[in-house]
Amino acid sequence: MDMEPALARHPCYNEEAHHHFARMHAAVAPRCNIQCHYCNPKFDCVNESRPGVVSKIITPQEAFDKVSQIAASLPNLSVVGIAGPGDPLANPEATFDTFRLIAKAFPDIHLCLSTNGLMLPDYIDEICELGIRHVTVTLNAVDANIGSQIYAFVRYNGTLYKGKEAAALLMKRQLEGIKGLTERGILCKVNSVLIPGVNDAHLVEVTREVKKLGAFSHNIMPLILSPGSRFQKDGFRTPALEEITKVQHESSRIMPVMRHCRQCRADAVGLLGSDLSQNPEMLPPKQGYSAKQREKLQQDILSRMKQTEAGAAADWSEDEWSNAVRIAVATRGSNVINQHFGHAKEFLIYDVLERDIRLVGVRKVQAYCNGTADCSSGEEPSSPLSETLEMLKDCKMLLCSGIGKAPSERLLQAGIIPLIKKGNIDEQLLESTRYLGYFKKD
Repeated sequence: MDMEPALARHPCYNEEAHHHFARMHAAVAPRCNIQCHYCNPKFDCVNESRPGVVSKIITPQEAFDKVSQIAASLPNLSVVGIAGPGDPLANPEATFDTFRLIAKAFPDIHLCLSTNGLMLPDYIDEICELGIRHVTVTLNAVDANIGSQIYAFVRYNGTLYKGKEAAALLMKRQLEGIKGLTERGILCKVNSVLIPGVNDAHLVEVTREVKKLGAFSHNIMPLILSPGSRFQKDGFRTPALEEITKVQHESSRIMPVMRHCRQCRADAVGLLGSDLSQNPEMLPPKQGYSAKQREKLQQDILSRMKQTEAGAAADWSEDEWSNAVRIAVATRGSNVINQHFGHAKEFLIYDVLERDIRLVGVRKVQAYCNGTADCSSGEEPSSPLSETLEMLKDCKMLLCSGIGKAPSERLLQAGIIPLIKKGNIDEQLLESTRYLGYFKKD
């Protein structure tokens, strides 16, 4: 693994790292300077897991105290980021004060920033001075006509812009910021929300443009209909699995595409896919890990990752990958199968071809609640099982640590073989495909 430590340990920038390294988001940035039609942040719903949601806005000092607490419990904490719930660069004092406190006390922890990009060109020098190595920019269009359908307004230097003028201004500043970051050697990931009927056919053009500017990867995310947002009120739909897969595949021919995104809360803590922010009692006991102890443990993780990479997938063509066995996995992280089917809120989807494995993506059970008063109790007759079966319809097998008789039978009826497994995901994927071969013979 000949990559710099900042990249090797960042769970959002490195697919293998997301199994092992933890991140923390500090929710110190409440204000936003643009209004997206898909956004209507709610600040008090523990069942919500999407960008812009937090339970509490905290101060820079509170953020520092929380980082200290988490670092004492999670020695694999490698990244602290600020991603909202508003835009960090619309709250520059709180954002950079937080980063300064963390950088001084925890120089081994990497800093990360996520922004809509409007103010990015104005703060690139400060980003560099603080040693922030990763910046994510959400860019949904490079055409003002399309952008005008996504944004209600942009507030810039005391002036409110609307329509195409707002979209053109935002796009200009975003592209200028991305170019400025990459010229200074900062890794820049671009996030885009796929909105059916608006930018779905346009996102490949976004990929081409950000590739030219030197962006590191493109993360194409499905639209989440935020309750009370303009798109939700107007009856917009979330994209179908096939729509997301198609655009990701087209963009992956141009540049690396992130496939393991969890569209995290702005106060998320822990491994991707295993957010502990709303369940602090699940954090390991405080051990008071020193920087030296954290580094030793993280070096051990990197060594294991290097061994995994040594057996990385061969350079199969897409036609050859079409013959792979597709398998869903229920996991809480750490690259092991450790989640009961009935408790899973998402599944990792893998293709297995001979002894080669690749991650296809993450599929969430779409059971988002509409706020504290509306959250499902799980006792309604409209169980999410049928929705899950539809989501996994292209899979041949499902691996989980446990499953009830009724859902097991439903999976079999749908042509999906459920297997109770525990242990390393890669090892169990290879073993299970051999099992599938025996199953077919019988």
